[in-house]
Amino acid sequence: MDQQPSAPRIRKRDLFKNLWRLAKPFWVSEEKWKAWALLALVIGLNLGIVYLSVQFNDWYGKFYRAMQGYDAKEFWAQMWRFCILAFFWILTGVYAQYLRQMLDVKWRRWMTERFNRRWLENQGYYRLQLVDRQTDNPDQRIAEDVRDFVSTTLGLSLGLLRSVVSFVSFVAILWALSGPLRFHFAGSDWVIEGYMLWVVILYALVGTAITILIGKPLVGLNFVQQQREADFRFSLMRIRENAESIALYRGESQEDQRLGLRLMRVVTNYWQIMRMQKRLTWFTSFWGQLAIIFPFIVAAPRYFAKAIDFGVVMQISNAFREVYDALEFVIASFYSLAAWKAIIDRLATFEQGMADMEKLPVLTPADAPVNATVRGLDVSKPDGTPLLTDLALSLVPGERLLVRGASGVGKSTLLRVLGGIWPFAQGDAAIPRHGGVLFLSQRPYMPLGTLRDAMSYPHERVGDTELLRGLLIQVRLGHLVARLDDTDHWAHVLSLGEQQRIAIARALLHRPAFLVLDEATSAIDEDTEQLLYGALLAALPDSIMISVGHRSSLKVFHNRFLDCEGEGRWALA
Repeated sequence: MDQQPSAPRIRKRDLFKNLWRLAKPFWVSEEKWKAWALLALVIGLNLGIVYLSVQFNDWYGKFYRAMQGYDAKEFWAQMWRFCILAFFWILTGVYAQYLRQMLDVKWRRWMTERFNRRWLENQGYYRLQLVDRQTDNPDQRIAEDVRDFVSTTLGLSLGLLRSVVSFVSFVAILWALSGPLRFHFAGSDWVIEGYMLWVVILYALVGTAITILIGKPLVGLNFVQQQREADFRFSLMRIRENAESIALYRGESQEDQRLGLRLMRVVTNYWQIMRMQKRLTWFTSFWGQLAIIFPFIVAAPRYFAKAIDFGVVMQISNAFREVYDALEFVIASFYSLAAWKAIIDRLATFEQGMADMEKLPVLTPADAPVNATVRGLDVSKPDGTPLLTDLALSLVPGERLLVRGASGVGKSTLLRVLGGIWPFAQGDAAIPRHGGVLFLSQRPYMPLGTLRDAMSYPHERVGDTELLRGLLIQVRLGHLVARLDDTDHWAHVLSLGEQQRIAIARALLHRPAFLVLDEATSAIDEDTEQLLYGALLAALPDSIMISVGHRSSLKVFHNRFLDCEGEGRWALA
């Protein structure tokens, strides 16, 4: 059964703590001087835009005053001034956006590379899934959430800065233009200085409070939506990766049901987001439209009393709009803020998962000069169930160990311990790393690229074409000789048995001193399996070889045997 998306493990009050933890590394990294210089330029250009807005406000008053007074000379003078202001507005706006995008790219590249390194180092991509069930779809978090985090953080931060500076700049203007409001009430004369400033502040605060009240559920809904979108996309990817197996099972109906269920979860949650956005849009649209005529309504008494002229009214309207826009930042950005909060939650959960994973002690086998040794080794499942207890063995060059036992008793897990990727083990282990170490799994990894790349993996591309062709013929893949430099999706083009033969060819090519085969010939017929094991023994006479397998035919190729009996018990022969 598909699991419901899990809730974030971080607390709401940790928002800014998590934001700082995610953002800080870039700003103190080796890129910091370029980053701070770009940020300073972007901030300077944004302040320049605010300055130009102030100049435009002054232009409004003089232009409309010239229109009202039929002053042609002043009219053309203000038209020329407008052209100059418009030129610098466009120039400043273009470079403010361009330099911000440049900073966006640099930050995203650095942050993505940092996450990539942490995810890949010490097999973190493997260990993370063993110890952290909260972190779903790491690929989406690295590829999409990092992009959205950087873009939204810069956008909201610069928007907030611009709003604050605009508010400070236009408050003084609005205070001076609005003048006092005098009225008689309750037998007394009342005077409110700069009354329009207090009106716009009250107007914006009321709108912000109502917006937060209506839109608060969007934060959690956005978090869940990102999870469900990622789960649906992952299901589609799984079908593509396992196309042959599904086709042979005729599993289209079950896959369709599974996709339909995940799509329904995506759509159901999105409907909730739509309903919340509709309510929010109803209010914000109404409040925004009212803001257009509201300054004229409150300025009308002084205008009709002939205390101010039409040019001042237009200045008041523009200043009111600027102050309102600055105070309306939360209203205008609420959906972005909700999505940003969800992104920070997801990235913070991912980083916390990696931090927890990095703290796990992993038994990394030491570098032994010659022999492979294990002493006092305890291996368990993630839940603590023992698989092997106090295991001790020693293998000298040329010895070949066959690990046997029923499924689930710890055979493959022992190999993971020797590979240094299993976090639930204690004891001492050492393997001869000098001369190379190679682990072959039941389903070999086929990298994207040419067949030459696949055979050379995990080392650099091998250029000796005749050597590679000879190996293909040796592992009974002669029909692929002509395709050595073809690029294809080899994991889909080749059968599992052919992929396993490619992996054996890797061992014959690299000739490691320590070779581990985890059911690496399970999909190969016994006749070919005997041929391949014979080739390995002939090519690697002084290498230590460990195999896991169930076939009795493998016994003849090994001279040491480890029987895993379950519940920690074992026997060595």
